[in-house]
Amino acid sequence: MSAAAPAVVRTRLVVTGTVQGVGFRPYVYRLAHELALDGWVLNDAHGVVIEVEGPGDAVAELIARLRPEAPPLAIVEQVREVPCSPVSEHGFEIRASPASSGAVDAPVSPDSATCADCLAELRDPGNRRYRYPFINCTNCGPRFTIVRGIPYDRPRTTMAGFKMCADCQAEYDDPRDRRFHAQPNACQVCGPALSLPLEQVVDALRGGAVVALKGIGGYHLACLAADEQAVATLRARKHREDKPFALMVGSLAMAQALVTLDPLETELLCSPQRPIVLAARRADADVAPSVAPHTGELGVMLAYSPLHQLLLDDIGAPLVMTSGNVSDEPIAFADLDARDRLAGTADLLLTHDRPIATQTDDSVLRVARGRVLTLRRSRGYVPGSLSLPVPTEVPLLACGAELKSTFCVAKGQRAWVSHHIGDLHNYETLDSFRTGVEHFQQLFELRPELVVHDLHPEYLSSKYAAERVGVELLGVQHHHAHLAACLAEHGLDPGAQAIGAIFDGTGYGLDQTVWGGEILLGDQAEFERIGHLLPVAMPGGEAAVREPWRMACSWLSAAGAGEAVPDTLHGEVEEHSWSQVRKLAQTGLASPLTTSIGRLFDAVAALCGIRARINYEGQAAIELEAACDRAPGSYRVRVTDSLEIDPREAILAVATEIATGVPVGTVAARFHTGLAEATVTVCTRAAEANGVDMVVLSGGVFLNQRLLTLCADGLDAAGLKVLIPSLLPPGDGGISFGQAAVAAARMHR
Repeated sequence: MSAAAPAVVRTRLVVTGTVQGVGFRPYVYRLAHELALDGWVLNDAHGVVIEVEGPGDAVAELIARLRPEAPPLAIVEQVREVPCSPVSEHGFEIRASPASSGAVDAPVSPDSATCADCLAELRDPGNRRYRYPFINCTNCGPRFTIVRGIPYDRPRTTMAGFKMCADCQAEYDDPRDRRFHAQPNACQVCGPALSLPLEQVVDALRGGAVVALKGIGGYHLACLAADEQAVATLRARKHREDKPFALMVGSLAMAQALVTLDPLETELLCSPQRPIVLAARRADADVAPSVAPHTGELGVMLAYSPLHQLLLDDIGAPLVMTSGNVSDEPIAFADLDARDRLAGTADLLLTHDRPIATQTDDSVLRVARGRVLTLRRSRGYVPGSLSLPVPTEVPLLACGAELKSTFCVAKGQRAWVSHHIGDLHNYETLDSFRTGVEHFQQLFELRPELVVHDLHPEYLSSKYAAERVGVELLGVQHHHAHLAACLAEHGLDPGAQAIGAIFDGTGYGLDQTVWGGEILLGDQAEFERIGHLLPVAMPGGEAAVREPWRMACSWLSAAGAGEAVPDTLHGEVEEHSWSQVRKLAQTGLASPLTTSIGRLFDAVAALCGIRARINYEGQAAIELEAACDRAPGSYRVRVTDSLEIDPREAILAVATEIATGVPVGTVAARFHTGLAEATVTVCTRAAEANGVDMVVLSGGVFLNQRLLTLCADGLDAAGLKVLIPSLLPPGDGGISFGQAAVAAARMHR
């Protein structure tokens, strides 16, 4: 008697996550054929839907292999199984996406660097895409920067205007091909083309020119990194006096000739996201002095597009590769706008005819304490979604802060933090913010019912929120948003309490003063301010941010000193100016109170003679950290019984030791150590008094690797659990996610 045939079953699988535009459907197609299963697969507004029919054990094997063997760019969040009745169909096919109906919930894939297979073809003289600057496949290439709507199909991208030739169409239609449904698929015959021969651009760069180059998410300004005259010219034209430039290299070996890399830094540099990685500069790095003055680090990234790779292969040397804009403006990404705005900056413009849907700056990361620290989250990571610990009950928009601006849209448990917008100080950046919000709303079919904003009434992001019609508004305190962002990123329950040491430059306080050195007790819904830095005057208000010598004067005055200009500031500040500012600090006239740790760093940098005036945000603190040597010892920073951090004794010690000839590096190191010891003390006391065992370190000041490491190591030694932002910046780029987390937690509560 013959054995009974295995029972036939049919199952519908709903797969959510980043599963569109990453080769997931052809992967399912190949897997189904391997297992001799029938059915179909398609994209819909929520992800990928599969109906599969066949022997029960074969269907079970397909389900078991779906997640672990998924394509490299896919992120499978959930596979939901729904039993169906068998229909006895034959074969397995990839079906077209249905018309979108209902709310869209399918994450769009971020842009990904050129994969190894495409690079091999790019360099193969026998390949039909040899040296084609727009080569890509399902495993690499532009995604977010070309998408205009989802489901992610070619008609909804900026490739819609390019009709594929017969060869490309055959690849696109073949589920067994690496380019099956690769939406940017193209070749020299049918795809985008450069405006100039690459040889002309290479010759110009070698001749010392500044070139404006259209990349994936916008224009770069490029020049030879070792050419001091070219770099200095770029600085002058871009109006960027001191802020370090990023470098692009063509290989890991080229990067290793510039910076020392540990295994994690190497992994980040070579990842598909291809961020700028800040790493320690080699003493023999062949770069012009003007590339990154007054810092011991260089920001390096590997070429991530085929155009960049060809350029670096041909040049054979590192290039400065900085955002295509004039200082404080958004990156240029539209061709006509780039021609207008970059005409006076670049000697040559290299463009192409594939439109960019969304401008996206390069992401910036560093490694601290063996973990990733994000400084700017943009290309390669956006629009990857983040999970809220509890779902938001209504669709919401969180407008973020003023500096390092991002926004966040959220529905259910999913939140999408935008690409880096910039500092909201002018119309151009605000217009970029508005456009970005509209694009995300369209992309994710989301209409906010709640708009969350910072409490500062003069932030342009807050004013934008107030202009929204037909929505409920919710204000969230700046430093609470920092705390909540870190707690939510780590997936903690919204009621889980922590002590937050939130150190930054500026945040609008509940008492309408300028906060920035805060010790908070709170969770994602609520907080209490239980400690802070000793308040001092900010003489001249915003002028004190641009001129750190004013904060040096204020802190010396608060410490009972500073009648005369310190020797380190002679030649930088006149006696009568010092006297006037000291009077402002003492009377409080035009001098709001601040508890800002950022302004404390400014004061110490000025007293050390490092920086009396700044040319970019955070410059004084960055250069103070870079100046540190390995000197032992610390300056005493007192912590009072009321958890007030009082650094006046340290300020006097800084001034005294600098005046007696102690090296700046020693003074800078002792200040960092003293402030870290005080931070550990205040957090430990706060945690013990409130029965909490967890401390969050966040705010822009904790981009300081030295301070972060000293504080975290000290808290670890005290037996406390330390949480540090990783996926999002500790600075204001993470504020919008924190605002969304606060809103969701309050609705939940």
